[in-house]
Amino acid sequence: MPKPLAKRTLTHLRLSDLRGIAQLATRATAGVTDVVEGVHQSVRDTLGFSGGTEPGRTGGITGLVYKGVRGATHLVGSGVDAALGGLESVFISADDDTIETPEREAVLAALNGVMGDRLWASGNPFATPMSLRLRGRALDPQSPAFMAEVAGKILILIHGLCMNDLQWRTRRDGRVVDHGEDLAAAFGYCPVSVRYNSGLHISDNGCELSAELEQLITHWPVPVEELSVVAHSMGGLLIRSAHHTATTEKLRWPEKLKNIVFLGTPHHGAPLEQAGNWIDIILGSTPYTAPFARLGHLRSAGITDLRFGHLLDEDWQGRDRFEHAPDNRKVVPLPEGVACFAVAATTASEPGFLANRLIGDGLVPVDSALGRHDEESRDLGFSAGAQKIEYGMNHLGLLSSPDVAQQMVRWLTPDPT
Repeated sequence: MPKPLAKRTLTHLRLSDLRGIAQLATRATAGVTDVVEGVHQSVRDTLGFSGGTEPGRTGGITGLVYKGVRGATHLVGSGVDAALGGLESVFISADDDTIETPEREAVLAALNGVMGDRLWASGNPFATPMSLRLRGRALDPQSPAFMAEVAGKILILIHGLCMNDLQWRTRRDGRVVDHGEDLAAAFGYCPVSVRYNSGLHISDNGCELSAELEQLITHWPVPVEELSVVAHSMGGLLIRSAHHTATTEKLRWPEKLKNIVFLGTPHHGAPLEQAGNWIDIILGSTPYTAPFARLGHLRSAGITDLRFGHLLDEDWQGRDRFEHAPDNRKVVPLPEGVACFAVAATTASEPGFLANRLIGDGLVPVDSALGRHDEESRDLGFSAGAQKIEYGMNHLGLLSSPDVAQQMVRWLTPDPT
């Protein structure tokens, strides 16, 4: 008999999560109030009633009512947050022995992907800090278990949007598949995974990852011979951004970087985010639907970066990220002197225009994943032998495919010559 829902939920809930939940509830209530007032004022506009001092706000007694709702929501939310904050030390001590569950971490990863920038800006405890991890735990150079696994060759694993490091371990046909473990066994790598808030701008995460990798090679207990990277989806944009930052700042870790394997990376963007941008425009085109465009504006900076594959601060700074605009991102080539490989997937069963340009893996078109672009300056130029297309496979299937694992082993096997 399955466990009652409440008991199953509590298995994955920490006491310290209450503060994060309370903050989310407060923001949600305020957000719904804004949308309702916006619709209300749109109707009033058609009847000739003036609005408040700000766009989308009502005036007079009606405006005071909405203002009162916001004020009460803020006071209640602040009170709850203060009360829970005062008990946070107790909650944290009670949570110290709580083991991370894959279910809880998956929910937090998804939440961070969708609105991680807002979580970080508001100080919500659900915001995920970046960390380098070994076997699902944050790296601790003083740990005997860590010392036992140290090797001079390090494999960096970078997850994608709305995911986390634990999700590199998956199952296929009843068998556990873990690309990191497979490559570690084949080549003697020490697999180090990155956990990060995928709702932040890719350039912000790239800058932080660059700093983390510099610290990694500085404090690694043995001399680092090699860094290789396997990156899924957004993770591929992250390592390209980090490498650009590191070379600009003349850091040392790029000297150790030997290989990067990109799995389903949207080098030139993802149509779903481009469609999301068009939905914003359509909703904002009439006074009655304009308030609902705010719902589309809840999606994170990380998601809007995927419209074209933004890597750098200058790709988005000084621009309204929800405004429809052409692809003006700065051209960033693949890292020089690094062997780069790309795997694309498509749910289509055979090659064709639709498979390559439109269908893709459900999220990323084949051409984007392989770095192909109609403009020669933007084409990433992966060599023919460094590309592979998986047919009849979706975006997440790349993480559990034995064929992908075998291809990576072939690519990373040193050339005897």
